[in-house]
Amino acid sequence: MAALKKLEKVSARLEENQQYLQREFENAMDFMMRELELSGARAALFGLDGLVSKQIITLSILNPLLEARQLTGQGPGLMEQVEKTVLGSVEQKRESQMDQLLLLLMSGFAVLCIDGCGEALVFGVQGFESRGPDEPQNEVMQRGAKDGFNESYQNNISMIRRRMKTTALKFEKAEVGSKSHTPLALCYLEGVASPEILDQLRQRLKTFHLDAALGAGYLVGFLERGGVFSGMGMTERPDVVCGKIQEGRIAILMEGTPSVILVPFLFVENFQTLDDYLTRPFYGTFIRWLKYAAFFLSAFLPGLYVAIATHHPEMLPEALLLKISESEAQTPFPVMAETLILYFLYEVLREAGLRAPRSLSATVSIVGGLVIGDTAVSAGLVSAPSLMVVALTAIAGYAVPRLYEPLALLRLAFLLAGNFLGVWGVMIGLVLLLMDLCGTDSFGVPLLSPVAPYNGRLSFRDVFVRANWRRLAKGSANVQSMPGSREAGQ
Repeated sequence: MAALKKLEKVSARLEENQQYLQREFENAMDFMMRELELSGARAALFGLDGLVSKQIITLSILNPLLEARQLTGQGPGLMEQVEKTVLGSVEQKRESQMDQLLLLLMSGFAVLCIDGCGEALVFGVQGFESRGPDEPQNEVMQRGAKDGFNESYQNNISMIRRRMKTTALKFEKAEVGSKSHTPLALCYLEGVASPEILDQLRQRLKTFHLDAALGAGYLVGFLERGGVFSGMGMTERPDVVCGKIQEGRIAILMEGTPSVILVPFLFVENFQTLDDYLTRPFYGTFIRWLKYAAFFLSAFLPGLYVAIATHHPEMLPEALLLKISESEAQTPFPVMAETLILYFLYEVLREAGLRAPRSLSATVSIVGGLVIGDTAVSAGLVSAPSLMVVALTAIAGYAVPRLYEPLALLRLAFLLAGNFLGVWGVMIGLVLLLMDLCGTDSFGVPLLSPVAPYNGRLSFRDVFVRANWRRLAKGSANVQSMPGSREAGQ
C-alpha cells in the first residue's frame, strides 16, 4: 500500500510513479504508457490519447530514444543526457511536483520518467483537433476580415499577434476553475492599458470559485458588478480585439471558447461595429443614428403603444385612432393582453428557431409566420396594429444584437408600466433606467462615458458622429482619456 500513497513529488522509483499514475487514471481508456530501456535503466513515457500527437511522439521522442547509443550513467545523469543530447530540439522542461505533472498530462503534454531520477521530463507534443478560424456567425461584417476566433486560446493569441507586431503587446497567463484549471490569457498593450484596471481584473479573477469554467459567460458573473446593462463586452473577431486593446482595453482569452471578453466596455460601444470605420464617415454616422433609433424603438414602442391606446387615446390622430378602435372591436382581448401574447409568442418562436436543428429552422419560420401573421389576424384573435407594433419592435432589436438580452426584459417592464400608469409610467421607467446607467461603471470607468460625464470633444468624434480618420488619429477615445483612468488622475 505504500506505493499507492498520494505523491506530492515525483518519486525516484519508476515503479512507484507508474502505479500512482495508473491509479489516478484508473478506468481512463485514453491513458497511454510506453515502457522502454535507456542505458540499462528502466523508463516509461506517459500521455493521453487524443491530446497528444502520436506522430510527433514517434518521430521526435521514441525514435531518438530507441536509436540513441551514446547514453551512459543512471538517474539524474542519464536524464541530463537525454535532455541535452538526444531530445534537445523538442520543447521540454523538467517537473518535480506531481500535481503539476498531472495538470500537464491533461493539457496534452507527454511525460518521461526514468528510474532513479526524482524529476520527470515533460514534452510539448499537443495534437488535439481544433475548429478552423471561420467567420463568426454572430458578428457578420460587410467589409471586415472573414476569420474569427476558435476554441483554442493559443490559436487566438497567434491571430492577434499576426495583426499587431509590437513588443508592447503582452499576454499574461492565468487560470480559473479549481478542478478544470482552465487556462486564460490577459491581452493588453503595455503603456496603454491602465495598471489600476489590470490590478482590479487580477483581483476579481481570484474570486472565481467554481469547479470549472466552460465558457466566457462563467467569468462575467464574477467580473461585473450588476446593472441592467453589462460593463463587459464580448466578441469573436480578432480585428475588433486589436482595435479595442489599442484604445487601452484588456482582452480575456479563455481556452475552450471562441468568445473574448473586453474590459472596460462602455454603453456606446454596443452601437459601434467595425464596418462603421470601414465606410465613409457620413454613412457611418447615419448607420449609428439608425441604431440609436432602433434601440429606443425596440425598448419603448410596445409600452408607449399600450399606454396611449389604453390611457391617452386623445394623443393619436383621429384617422389612426379610428383604425385602432375598429381593429380592437373585432378581437376578444384588450390591447395589453394582445401585445403581451404576441410578445411571448415571438420569444417562443425565436427560441425554437434558435435551438431547433437546421433542417427544421425553415419549418419553424413558416409555421411562425402563419400562426402570428395572417391566421391570427384573420381569425380575429389579435389586431393588425398590435401585430405590426410587436413585429417592428422585434426587427428593431436585431439592429443592436449586443443589447438583445436587456432589451427583451426592458420591453416587458415598459409594457407593464404603460398599461398601469400610462405614459407617465413609461417616463418613470426611463428615469430609473437613466439612473441605473449613470450609476454603473465598468472597472472604474463610467458606463455612459463620454456622454455622462459629458465630454464634448470625444462625444462628437466617435459617439454622436463618426469623424474622419484624420480627426480620429489626433487622439483616440480610449480608456486613458476617460474619467476614472490613470491619465485623468494625473
